[in-house]
Parts: sequence; structure tokens; C-alpha cells
Amino acid sequence: MLTVDYDLLAINKGERVLDVGCGEGRHTTQACKEIECTVYAVDIDPENVNKTSYMLGLMEQAGESRASWAVFRGDVLRLPFKDTHFDKVICSEVLEHIPDDNQAVRELTRVLKDDGTLAISVPTYFSEAIYWKISRDYRHQPGGHVRKYRLRELVSLLQQNGLHVYTTRRKHGLHFFYWLLRCLFGINRQEARVPALYHRFLVWDIMTNTRPIRLLENLLNPIVAKSVVLYARKNSQGAH
Repeated sequence: MLTVDYDLLAINKGERVLDVGCGEGRHTTQACKEIECTVYAVDIDPENVNKTSYMLGLMEQAGESRASWAVFRGDVLRLPFKDTHFDKVICSEVLEHIPDDNQAVRELTRVLKDDGTLAISVPTYFSEAIYWKISRDYRHQPGGHVRKYRLRELVSLLQQNGLHVYTTRRKHGLHFFYWLLRCLFGINRQEARVPALYHRFLVWDIMTNTRPIRLLENLLNPIVAKSVVLYARKNSQGAH
């Protein structure tokens, strides 16, 4: 399940791409399929680092990767890269976990080239407000969410760090209902039948990518999107 739209991110041949908070590598693996470039992935969780490395290794063996790549364990608050090193930076569903989000954005901006592009996503304020209200456990899981973002607040945060937001997208309307069900039936009850059945539907949708379901989600996204994605360019005149 991709949150970032690679047509909007527009990776060019030979560019350096960074995926911060890569998780199990969903955006990293897609970037490696896109074009001949260099892709770096960073995550603070060693298990995620290992899973991403393993998936990329399998892709390379199968001849499915067009990019060179490297995976690191690292912290968004102290990225292990020099200034202005990357043409494109991805940071998906990370900031809501970080107490010092300003420092995180400062680091993302620091490693981004002048006129480079950042794609950053967070849960929508609407979805988080509902989940927090229904389930205390949703917020208080280990590594849980420490804040909700209104769109204007996130735009302001990026602008303060020398970034110009040029477009936004709302994503994952279908996934809104999955987490709603998880909150209603118990966030830690993996065996609960209704959320489990809905999860099977989501997996089927990802695997088949049928047009009717895509049309349905496109109708849902303006109303009940689970995530909002901001695409921003670094303003070399205003960058800190």
C-alpha cells in the first residue's frame, strides 16, 4: 500500500532518494522499481531495517530492482547524511510519533538539495480525533501517536523550515474503516472477526488493484481519508 504518489514525486534518472522511517520498505521497494537511481532507507527499528534489506535483496536477485540501494538504522532527529545530499526525500507516517517534530523537519530539510522535493504524510486530523475518542489504547500503544495534525499546522511547520508546499493529496479512505473497526473491537484483539475479515479484503484489494475499488476509494478520500500527503520543494532562498 503506497501513500506517496510517484508521479507527483517524479524521481529522475540518477537521482538520490531517501526514505526516512521506511518501515518494512513499501516506499523504498517501489522507488527501486521506478527508475535507475540510488535509494537509501532509514528506520530506527532494527527489525524493519532487516526486513527492508531482505525484500530489496530478493528484488535484486529477481532482477526487479533498477536502483542501487542501502539500508541503515538511524534516527530522523539525527540523520547520518551530509547537507543537501538528496534530490527526493520521503517521510511517510513518521512525524506523528516524534515529540520534537520541528527538529525532525529541520533534519529532512537539511539533507534535501536546494529545489529538491519532500513527500511527507501524516494521519488526517479527522481520523485521529475519532480513533483517540473511541480507543485509549490506540494512542497509548508503544511508539504510539503523540499529536494530531491539522493541515494548516503541518503546512506552517514545513514553511518555517524553508519548504514550499505545492500540492496535497488525501489517501486511504478504505483504511479509515479498518482502524475504526480495530478501535471499536479492541486495538489489541488481532483475532476479532470483523476487523480480520476487513483486513483480508484490504489485502485482496492491494493484490488485485481492481478499478471499481479504486473508484470507491477515490470517492471516499475527500470524506474519510486516513492520511494526508504534502509535497513540498525546498526554497534555497528561505531554507534554514
